[in-house]
Order: sequence, then structure tokens, then C-alpha cells
Amino acid sequence: MTKLFRLLMIPSLLCVFALSQSTEKVLWSFGGASMNDGSAPLGELVMDASGNLYGTTSGGGSISNCPGGCGTVFELSPSSVGGWTETIIYDFCSVGSDCEDGAFPYAGLVFDEKGNLYGTTYAGGNDGGTVFELSPPSRGSDPWTETVLYSFCSAGENCPDGGSPYSKLTFDASGNLYGTTAGGGSGNGGTVFELSPGANGWTESVLYNFCSVGSYPHCVDGLAPEAGVTFDSSGSLYGTTLAGGSSRYLGGGLVYKLSPGSQGWTKSNVYVFNQPNYKNGAGLYGEVNFDKNGNIYSTAAGGGQYGAGGAFRLSSRAPLEYTLSFNYQVGAYEPHAGVLIDEANNTFYGTNSTGGAGNAGDVFKIAGKTVTSLYTFTGGADGGSPMAALTADKAGNLYGTTKSGGANNLGVVFEIVK
Repeated sequence: MTKLFRLLMIPSLLCVFALSQSTEKVLWSFGGASMNDGSAPLGELVMDASGNLYGTTSGGGSISNCPGGCGTVFELSPSSVGGWTETIIYDFCSVGSDCEDGAFPYAGLVFDEKGNLYGTTYAGGNDGGTVFELSPPSRGSDPWTETVLYSFCSAGENCPDGGSPYSKLTFDASGNLYGTTAGGGSGNGGTVFELSPGANGWTESVLYNFCSVGSYPHCVDGLAPEAGVTFDSSGSLYGTTLAGGSSRYLGGGLVYKLSPGSQGWTKSNVYVFNQPNYKNGAGLYGEVNFDKNGNIYSTAAGGGQYGAGGAFRLSSRAPLEYTLSFNYQVGAYEPHAGVLIDEANNTFYGTNSTGGAGNAGDVFKIAGKTVTSLYTFTGGADGGSPMAALTADKAGNLYGTTKSGGANNLGVVFEIVK
């Protein structure tokens, strides 16, 4: 997070802070077996029907072509006698010295109906990153099979088809995949893309090129979308950009909407996080989520009342209903992910990457306008710097990852027992 977003101090909405520590369990510490099991997980976990957890690590693994490792996809399975077992189901850069199969997966994964996993890598392929599929073995002892569905920068120099995807993918009802790239595109400000399956493989279409309005890096329509996209009930796509929104300065980022039509997709800005002094937030890394009434929730990593970022809600009644600002201690600061909505209890949950007593981030809960820190990381054996959104099981327990900390200071998978 740049100093620009940390120094912005005009008040937004006042809120109540509370400290109520829940129990944290470390399910796995990365960095064992000479880092062959991965390191520095940045993406959200996904759980299958049997309670197994799947995720990615941005580094580590058994392939030595990248400094610190090229990253992995892992599975964590609960044992009937307690504890969890980790299995590496794919090591990136296993194909070619230039990592034709991808390298550095930063985002989480999604399942299709057949149990295949899909994700993105920031690099590899044609050097602009990849979209990949992992197919489970037909027999238990066989390995998973990786297929690269698309390599970015395939359309030539400067990557007009997009480059450097950070985002998780999203399926539509027809089996098409959607995501974003943080760079590339005709405006060099990133893209929203669609991948469509066909008889001859997958075809990529760029739905929107950021920095099409304005002049880089002053991109009125947004710059550097790092989060994925989310469908609303009418089939429109929503997402966020890290920066942009102004023709005169970098801009604090925005929430955008892409609406489908007979002539393609039409983009509009839902809300722009901008001056004066980014009082409502700035620097949007996280994806958006909707509640049952169509309200939009996400987080901003900077700006707000204390310059520490916050969580916000957009509604049809007002472009921005509120921003609940974090305060470095309870609530910590610099959230890099969106929020998990608990509709039944009218609450939502998320993570901050920094702050708290150990300056290692926390897991927070927001009910009404009260922010509660459910768990504050120490940066030691319990983990530190959570960068990803949370996943819940049927009992409401929360699961996530931290970038650092753990037994080897290379990150953990954790559970918060509520």
C-alpha cells in the first residue's frame, strides 16, 4: 500500500470497535520439507462437499526454476483421528524452463460441476500469466492433470489481450469463465475477460479495457483491477479497481458495472473513491459481494477516517451508504480482500493484513456498525498478514490463509472457531 493512501485523514462514518477474541487453530504451516509444500498463500480457500480445503501458494513447491519456488495448488484433508493432511496436487513451472504451465498463482480456485478446479497464475505461459484447469485423477493414486486454457500476451507485444491476472475466476450458467488482468489491454490499465469453451478449446474475449478514458496513469474509468468479478441477479458483472477514477491524479479506485447487451458489454462507474482526501476509502483490492437485497459490500485498503482503510456498503438508495473505517488496533488496517456475508445473522467477516497488537493483522466481524476483532494474529506460530477472503463451513467456522508466520514463517492455513 502506497503512502498516498495511508496519509488521508478526513473523517468518514464513526463506528464502534470491540475486542472479542475467538479460538484460532493452525491447520497447516507451510515451509516444511524444504518448502516443497509451498509458501506464502495469498488466495481464498475453497471447500468441497467432503470438507477438504483447496488453495494455492504463490511460492514454494518442488520446482526450482523460480527464486523461492514457482507456487503450488494444495489440498488439506481432515483426518478421522484429528489433524489435517496436506497433498500438493500441482507444482507450477513443471513444463519448460519458461513455465509454459504458469507460475505464481496469487488467487484462489473455483470448482465446476465435475470437480475440476480452475485458477489463474500471475506469470508463465506467454509471460503474461495463464488460466488453468486441474482435473482430478480417475484413480486415487494417479496425479491431477493440469491444462492451460489460455496464456495471456498471446495477442502480441504489450498484451492487448491482458496480462498479469491476480483474480479468482467466476463461472456463468453456460460454463464460461470470467476474470480480470491487472495489466495489458488496449489502454494498458488491465482488462475484464471472458473465456468460452468450444470444440477447438477455449476462446478469450476482452469485455473491457481499463484506461480507455483518460491518459495513463490518470485513468478516469479505472486502473489495475486486481479482484475478480461478481454477477448480480440480472447477469451484470461488478468489480473493483485498485486505482483510477480521476483525470488529474492517480485516483483511489472505483466499483464498476458491466452490463450485457446486443452490442456487447457496457461499462459504468457505480462509485468512485476520490478526493477530497479519500475520506471514504482508497485502494480497492477486494471483490464485491451482494446481500439478498442487492446491497454491495467490499473493502478499501487505505483512506477513511484514520487512513487505515475500511469496509463499505453501496445501495440503490445512496451511491455510498457508509464506510466503516478501521483504526490500526481493533479492526487493524489494510484489508486486501472482500468480505464474507452471513445473511442469517446480518453480519459479515473479513481480514486485515496489518495492524493489531502484533501488527500482523486480524479477522474481523461487522454487525450493524460495530467492528469486532475476532482474532488478532501475532505474526508467530499462529500466522501473520492474512491477504485473502474467508471461507465458512456449514457450522459457521471460518477458514483462511496468512502470507507469513507459522512454524517456518512462510504462512499458514487457519480455522476460527466461533
